[in-house]
Amino acid sequence: MHWKPKNSIAIVTGASSGIGSSLSQLLCQAGCHVVAVARRAERLEELAGTVPNGSLSTVVGDITQPETRSRVLDVATTQGDGRLDLLINNAGIGAIGPFSDASPERLRQIMEVNFFAPVELTRICIPALRLGRSPVICNISSVLGHRAVPNKSEYCASKFAIHGFSDSLRAELACDGIQVTLVSPSTTRSEFFDSLIDTASDSSSKSLGSWSPQKVARSTIAAIRWRRSEVVLSLGGKALVYADRLSPPLLNAILAKSKA
Repeated sequence: MHWKPKNSIAIVTGASSGIGSSLSQLLCQAGCHVVAVARRAERLEELAGTVPNGSLSTVVGDITQPETRSRVLDVATTQGDGRLDLLINNAGIGAIGPFSDASPERLRQIMEVNFFAPVELTRICIPALRLGRSPVICNISSVLGHRAVPNKSEYCASKFAIHGFSDSLRAELACDGIQVTLVSPSTTRSEFFDSLIDTASDSSSKSLGSWSPQKVARSTIAAIRWRRSEVVLSLGGKALVYADRLSPPLLNAILAKSKA
């Protein structure tokens, strides 16, 4: 059975910009009621002005905090009479630079946002998802959760972790009718790179064929509708994943040379 947005209840984290904002807009326009959570109140207010009246609820807060996660679930289940149909774990942060030069705090902060927060939000949402209509948990990961690259070790580790968590949870929840969809974009043209932590100002990220947030959001919603298990987005992202499957030693050599 396909997932249908009309009259569904969804939670979207990291909704103030980029992929999260685009996902929220598209879902609201399709008849879904979205509970959008982010730290920036003014950006959530702007988002509310772009969607049909009554289609969006906002929660301002830090998703790494238990009280924020509880408020998000309370708002969603109030709208859905106890049920939740879609959870999109999208909030994320990153950093660029050698691991040997980074602080321990950089690793912990990235893991808190990219792994522990979505895992704990998922934990408390499962009972409501069990009551949902063709329910889906969608984790926004990265192609770097399939193949790690130099100078992004902590980010890659967090995405590998969410990848493994998604695969395990998918099998666990299949008997409940809950699908777990893993979406792995490549580089997205968004504010993500403006908010890198503990990163030199002249650092940059190279990628083949970056996508707009709107394009990523459209492909993500298509994957959710069809209840896909996993999708890798962009030609460059697929090339990286398939190159690693075909010849890991060759890709290792190329990446080591690019680092040098």
